[in-house]
Amino acid sequence: MDNIYQTEELELLRDQVRRFVQEEIEPNGDAWEEARSIPKEAFKKLGALGVFGIRYDEEYGGSGMNAIASVVAGEELGRTTYNGFAVAALVNSEMSTPHLARQGSAEQKARYLPGIVAGDIVTAIAVTEPGAGSDVSNIRTTAKRKGNNAWVLNGTKMFITNGVQSDILFVAARTDPSVKNSRGISMFIVERDTPGFKVGRKLEKMGWHCSDTAELVFEDAEIPAENLMGEENRGFYAIMENFQNERLVIGAIMAGMCLTAIDLTLDYVRTREAFGRTLWDNSSIRQRLAALAGRVEAFRQLLYHAAWLDAQGRDCVKEVSMIKALGGDLVNDVTYDCLQFHGGTGYMHGTAIERLYRDARVHAIGGGATEVMWEEVAKRL
Repeated sequence: MDNIYQTEELELLRDQVRRFVQEEIEPNGDAWEEARSIPKEAFKKLGALGVFGIRYDEEYGGSGMNAIASVVAGEELGRTTYNGFAVAALVNSEMSTPHLARQGSAEQKARYLPGIVAGDIVTAIAVTEPGAGSDVSNIRTTAKRKGNNAWVLNGTKMFITNGVQSDILFVAARTDPSVKNSRGISMFIVERDTPGFKVGRKLEKMGWHCSDTAELVFEDAEIPAENLMGEENRGFYAIMENFQNERLVIGAIMAGMCLTAIDLTLDYVRTREAFGRTLWDNSSIRQRLAALAGRVEAFRQLLYHAAWLDAQGRDCVKEVSMIKALGGDLVNDVTYDCLQFHGGTGYMHGTAIERLYRDARVHAIGGGATEVMWEEVAKRL
């Protein structure tokens, strides 16, 4: 897409990520889906390209770019037909690690950020609980002081991407139960080998098969006092701040999925014959695909505009909430129609369009349900 935001640097980034998708993800995706896991080596290769360091300072190995670069990378990763990899990679770099970069101390960032940027450390963000999804303020996991040297965590987290194989987790826990829900939450760094922390269950999902998703359990999990990240009892606001980046990048993934679904379908309908002519010769199919392409292009314009607003330091909560809500509907509409045009072939397990279709469904749920997003928009009208 030629646009006013494109630069030579961004075009190079786009080309690098596109090649990675074609050369590393697509040939290996079936094996990763079967294993329900992505090998750490794949994260290291993406780290070597600099994708995990897009938004982080050069002193940690990053390139110090802005939200537009994150959208470019997210869109190209979203173009894979194995979107479990896209979400696992972007949870690592764009949804969990920003908490460390924004709220972490100099010591915390020096300890962890270089390894994350290099792809040697995989991260997860542990906020969602069995009784607290989009309602973040309702979390029940607790963190209590143990003298002056430690915190003790108890509770359960649910639907945590990278939960099984992450090396460190950024965990939201209630540190002051006496105040209003949103004012008593803090963020903590929890390392994989922390006593009292365990993976309760590895969860099976409708889609995103190659990304691991877990239930996490904390039973008197003791961590050092210095693992508090940011200001005590201000974690809710850190989570809300990062939601904008998270939802923007999810929007980029959805845009990439839509583009690939349409490309696959154009290739199919132009060669598939029925009743003595190709499906492309049917004007209703051509027009429906054209209409989908128009919706996708309009969505991408809003996506890049919101990224530009973020890069300028301007408020973009309304625009990002629109992206998350509109994109959740759009990616489901596009993959639904594209699978329809593939006929019985599209319904077969393991086909590219089938994967995109089942991977799309979660986007109206994860990262903020569509209904919640429209409420965020309504507040700002």
